[in-house]
Amino acid sequence: MDIPIVGMTVLWVFLYGYLIVASIDFGAGFFAFYAQLTKRDDIVNNLISRYLSPVWEVTNVFFVFFFVGIVGFFPQTAYYYGTALLVPGSIALVLIAIRGSFYAFGNYGAKDSLFYTFLYGATGLLIPASLSTALSISEGGFLEERNGTVVFLANELFTSFYSWSVVFLAIVSVLFISASFLTYYADRASDSKALSLLRKFALFWAPPTIIASFLVFLSLQQHNPRHFNHALDLWWMFGSSLLFFMISVWLIYKRKNFGTAFIMVMLQFFFAFFGYGASHLPYILDPFVTIYSGYTNETMGITLVIVFIAGLLLLIPSLILLLRLFLFDAEYVKGKK
Repeated sequence: MDIPIVGMTVLWVFLYGYLIVASIDFGAGFFAFYAQLTKRDDIVNNLISRYLSPVWEVTNVFFVFFFVGIVGFFPQTAYYYGTALLVPGSIALVLIAIRGSFYAFGNYGAKDSLFYTFLYGATGLLIPASLSTALSISEGGFLEERNGTVVFLANELFTSFYSWSVVFLAIVSVLFISASFLTYYADRASDSKALSLLRKFALFWAPPTIIASFLVFLSLQQHNPRHFNHALDLWWMFGSSLLFFMISVWLIYKRKNFGTAFIMVMLQFFFAFFGYGASHLPYILDPFVTIYSGYTNETMGITLVIVFIAGLLLLIPSLILLLRLFLFDAEYVKGKK
């Protein structure tokens, strides 16, 4: 068994889980602010609040598992990413703290304040934008080793077309995933007004999502030809992603099977995300760290694989139970609980 591959795959599953769950949360914040700004908060904000109340506390569990796991499996990543992510990581932590304060003060009526809702919506876009820089940095070209010291080339990152295309993709993907789920949730709640508005949001953010995906591919060809060529070898994964995207948009456009449409969205990002990860291997940070050079010892690796698979088997049923008890409870979803 190739333990580094297994370990990286398990961690990628956790990161994919965070991508989906956090995107719904982050996008909901933006839509809540936009609805309040345009005086349509009475249409969607109650629905959004019903979703966030039981879920927001578990959103970061997936990310914590991934963060702890990447350092545990591949300790060398801490040395390089510790320098590279000092600025964007610190910004993300501040934004997460601000977002957490909204949840806390929201219980005392602050959620009715346009300022707090603005912070809530803005952080929903800025957090994925700041975190996405880690994917850009992993492609290489933004770090150097000088006299045994890692130097972060911030100017290269902030002037890179590839970096900004990844940020753009992160933002529009969040909004598309969130709008697709909330459309389905509004349908389950039999809330026709919210459904109509959220469906428009989903259809609006669909084209930018696919455009951003193509921009990332085009810029990757220039930035990291090796990764681009490996991605072409996995064309069927990205082709499947495009197919599921078209099915989801068609279902939403036709106003039917919104649940199936969201499953198609999940499959769209599953194939794109795992296609990206598989084509990036063996590098974790090009060209400094691979899954083999940065790997911990065999005994620790096997132990971590067992622990993280056990954690995944515990986390997924817990999340399903949470969804059944709250989000998809017939009375709760309609606001009767």
